[in-house]
Amino acid sequence: MFFSIRHAASEIRGMSRFAVVVAILASATAPATAREQQQQQNLWFEVPKNDSANAQALARQIASLSPRVDQNEAALLANCAYATVSRLRRQYHMFGTPIFNNFLVYHGLRKRGYCYQWTADLLVALDALKLKTLELHWGEVYAGTYRENNCLVATAKGQPFDHGMILECWRHMGHLRWNLVPSDEDRYVENKKYAQRVLGGSANANTPGSNHHVAFQKSSAAKTKAGD
Repeated sequence: MFFSIRHAASEIRGMSRFAVVVAILASATAPATAREQQQQQNLWFEVPKNDSANAQALARQIASLSPRVDQNEAALLANCAYATVSRLRRQYHMFGTPIFNNFLVYHGLRKRGYCYQWTADLLVALDALKLKTLELHWGEVYAGTYRENNCLVATAKGQPFDHGMILECWRHMGHLRWNLVPSDEDRYVENKKYAQRVLGGSANANTPGSNHHVAFQKSSAAKTKAGD
C-alpha cells in the first residue's frame, strides 16, 4: 500500500514536470506568432480623410481576391498604400500634368516623380509590412518605349499576376487608383527581376536607366534631333 502511494506520488511529480516542460516549449514558440500579430495590429497609417472611404473599399476588394486573404492584411495594405501615396505626393511636389512633372524631374527641378519611382517607393513601403497572405508584383506596359508605365499589382499568395489588383499613381498625379489587371485600359505584364532589384537595393531609382523611359524624353529627344 505504501509502495503504491509513493509510486503514484512519483508519477504525479513526473507529470507535473512534463506539464512544465510543455508550458515552457509552448511559451517559446507561440509568442513569436503572437508578437508578429501584435506588431501588425499596432501599425498605424495616417490615411487622409478624403481617402478613408476609398481605402476601405480597396481593402474589401483586396480581401475578395481569394478566401485565403486575411482581411486584416487587406486593410493593412490598403491603409499603407493610401498613406504612402499621400506622403510621396507631398515629397514629390507634384505639379501640372504627369508629363509636365516628368519635364520638371528631367531638368532637376524635382527630385522624383517618374512612374517607376512612384512604383519603387510604394513597393518598398508595402513590402515592409511582411504580408503573409498577399504578394506584390511589379507591372509594366510598353516596356522599353517612351509610353512605358509601371505599377504595383497585389495578389493573393500564389495567385497569378493577371488576377491581381493594380495600384498606380503616376497617371493620376499622385492619387492612388486601383482596378483589376484584366479591366485596365493597358495590358500590364509582370517583371519579377526589377521587383527583386528594387527590394535588393540594386535598382537606381533616381535617374532613368536603360530599362526605363519616360514620356517627356520622347519630345525632348525629337527637339534635340531637329536642332542638330
